[in-house]
Amino acid sequence: MLLLARYVLPVSAPHIEDGGVLVEDGAIAAVGRRDDLVAAYPAEEVRDFGQAALMPGFVDLHTHLEYSVFRGVVNDLPYARWKMQVMSKEAALADEDWRVSALIGAMETVRSGITSIADITNSGACLEHVAAAGLRGVVYREVSTMSKREVPAVMESALADVDSWQSHVDPGLVTIGIAPHSPYSCHPALFRAVADSVSDSRLPVALHLAGSREEFEFVKYGSSPLGQEYRDRSGWADVAWLPTGVSPVRYVYQWGILDAPRVLAVHCVHLDDGDVEILSKSGVAVAYCARCNLKLGMGIAPLEDMLDRGIVVGIGTDSPASNSTIDFFDEMRIGLLVRRGVVGGASFYPSERFIRMATLDGARALGIDHLVGSLDVGKRADVIAIDLSRSHQLPTQDPYSAIVHTTNQEDVVMTMIDGVVRFDRGTYPTLDTEGLSDRIESIEYKLRTDS
Repeated sequence: MLLLARYVLPVSAPHIEDGGVLVEDGAIAAVGRRDDLVAAYPAEEVRDFGQAALMPGFVDLHTHLEYSVFRGVVNDLPYARWKMQVMSKEAALADEDWRVSALIGAMETVRSGITSIADITNSGACLEHVAAAGLRGVVYREVSTMSKREVPAVMESALADVDSWQSHVDPGLVTIGIAPHSPYSCHPALFRAVADSVSDSRLPVALHLAGSREEFEFVKYGSSPLGQEYRDRSGWADVAWLPTGVSPVRYVYQWGILDAPRVLAVHCVHLDDGDVEILSKSGVAVAYCARCNLKLGMGIAPLEDMLDRGIVVGIGTDSPASNSTIDFFDEMRIGLLVRRGVVGGASFYPSERFIRMATLDGARALGIDHLVGSLDVGKRADVIAIDLSRSHQLPTQDPYSAIVHTTNQEDVVMTMIDGVVRFDRGTYPTLDTEGLSDRIESIEYKLRTDS
């Protein structure tokens, strides 16, 4: 199939005007100018998107697809109070409700041009729809306990799930990893156990780290509403916690988790220079979740410091529970604008830099940049088409700037993963959406009426 458009953005090379991408057997076979490709491949089926941009699919470095139905349920609260409210409502949902919620998340993911994800789940509710949507990436089995005596059983159960879940997904697209939740929900022995378990297997690891002021104060000083109330709700109120006197990054570093082979740290808002140095020398990648951090009052991550130290940073959306939408365009736009507002002209990143973070850098963070993240011959055909024909986008002088500053998920007209079209002008060819509205209404009623 020959895909044509006004602009082609390989990311790894300068953009091409009036270009195209040839897809054969799920891979990118050629990238170049329209006229040259049409002449060289006259028998190919052609899809011409006109005044549009073709580019690699986005890599969402942090998701919780199964929390999509929580959209708008807990609004306008700071992080700690938001977290407690969400926890109080989780028990209202049955297993099937979580799966329906994950379906909503999978739909919105491909609708937004996201082709690869890093999803964290403790139930595996997302697996069915990750597979049906053909999504690429890593699904992390979440683990947590503040009780040292529970650590062996928690790890045994988690590693059994890792093996089981891997058999339910296409190993060419999805890898199963493990995710100790956060410093305020994990005994240090759990961090050590995870680090030991992945040292040989090279399982991917993810953890929420240094995301909120409440987490920082709990770890360092031993007192914050988040740590105390979270332990109460989780049944760990009788587990003693002594202040560590160090930052969350230094704390988890002491327990070996950052030395694991493939670590993704999520949020990383409350860092000092020493913390950034630790992440850098440990080779940890970071998911920058600007909108979620702003909406919940978590703070603003020191992006420039991390990039200056060579840390690989990609972009994450978190979930509609905390972020309302899985709109990757909003994520790039707000993430870029907040940085410009904070640093002024000191590190004035262009739009092209954030598109690279959203694609190739995200793929690097997951260790899949040899497969995706740019439109290079031989890579897998994860390609999206973005409409740039609307009045608020014309005239388009710079396609990178137009994509970041004028588009949203409604402008995505096609999402292709591994050469298969997964979203096409409002339709989801591989997802079963029949009766979805009624199922959503039932779940929302449970959440509204739950006290």
